[in-house]
Amino acid sequence: MDRGAESLTDAQLLAIILRVGDKAAKKSALGIGRELLTTFGDFRQLDLLSVRELCTIKGIGLAKAAQVKAALEIGKRMSSQYGGKKKQFRSSEDVVNYYIPLMRNIKKEIFKIVLLNSKNKILKDIVISQGSLTSSLVHPREVLSPAIKESAASIILIHNHPSGDPAPSRDDIEITHRLKQACDIVGIKVLDHIIIGEKSHFSFVDQKML
Repeated sequence: MDRGAESLTDAQLLAIILRVGDKAAKKSALGIGRELLTTFGDFRQLDLLSVRELCTIKGIGLAKAAQVKAALEIGKRMSSQYGGKKKQFRSSEDVVNYYIPLMRNIKKEIFKIVLLNSKNKILKDIVISQGSLTSSLVHPREVLSPAIKESAASIILIHNHPSGDPAPSRDDIEITHRLKQACDIVGIKVLDHIIIGEKSHFSFVDQKML
């Protein structure tokens, strides 16, 4: 309270999230926090873990694991938001900077569409598919239906590659062109398709593939 949250160590921050220790394991909340970091690494590594994996630490039950995951998710969402205002995209870098905190550490492939108004501000984003990306999973009707419902002027396609390599696959390229053709018919622009990798991204527009 006197020095502010920024003065705390990573283990101390975790201890506050955990609130109490474990009497049976004879561990304080701070002790459990230190063990989490010693065993798994930093906050980014903790974010990669499932609830069950966190529970392998003695003194961490489902409730404590859920608290840690929730705190990490709050941090990710905060880093991708802009004071409650609708974010306006002007480049692929804007899109990446907004979504990379939310999608970089996900272990499965997530395909989203970002719905934009006429000023390229976000109306909402929608998860279209989860798992290996194939043309059978991402059908034009799944993209067009919400875009038309929300009166979107344009959309951005975005998904992650859990492998870390953002280079597009043959399916990625096929899906991109298929969705663009469908959107052109109804007058909705596809501004870009961005693939998020571990340390870099791929933009179809920047690579002149869209």
